[in-house]
Amino acid sequence: MCGRYYIDDDTIREMEKLVRQIDKKLLEEKSRDVFPSQSAPVVTGREGELCGEELMWGFPGFEKSRVIFNARQETALEKRTFRDSLLLRRCVIPAKNFYEWDKKKEKYTFTRPDGRILFLAGIYNRYGEEERFVILTTQANDSMRRIHDRMPLILEERQVKDWIFSRQKAEDLLGQTPVMLYNSTEYEQQTLDLQ
Repeated sequence: MCGRYYIDDDTIREMEKLVRQIDKKLLEEKSRDVFPSQSAPVVTGREGELCGEELMWGFPGFEKSRVIFNARQETALEKRTFRDSLLLRRCVIPAKNFYEWDKKKEKYTFTRPDGRILFLAGIYNRYGEEERFVILTTQANDSMRRIHDRMPLILEERQVKDWIFSRQKAEDLLGQTPVMLYNSTEYEQQTLDLQ
């Protein structure tokens, strides 16, 4: 679930409006799809301020060549891999859209109906010399359920600071149902009516 998403200039501009400090490399970011094991822009909290920085997507997996790129919000507090990060190191991943594939392997693009960027709830941790993040997922809402049973935990812009800085409010946000999304696909199956 949520194994690829898209960022563009609007994504970075909206992120820049939120933060006090931003890694200058992010201002040169090009529009692109983001895959696990790639660096991507995230919003973190450093010394009480929102910061825009670039972190690697995916915690190291239990097998050497694998990464863990999502965490279920329902069980994240119970799992050693995620617990401390959820309690102490929360982040937000800005995205223009994300992709999901149905059982027929058809690709769907999910966006907000109002066209605004998505703020995906995440957590991060340090592994060696780099910090890495994962995206939290939740049960799919009605706009997603037909395609997949999971979706990213999506925050509203006004919830970003609470998610990052308030442990209690973050725990409350874990249970919220994400905003309804619009989906589209590159092609749709057409049928011929022979009546």
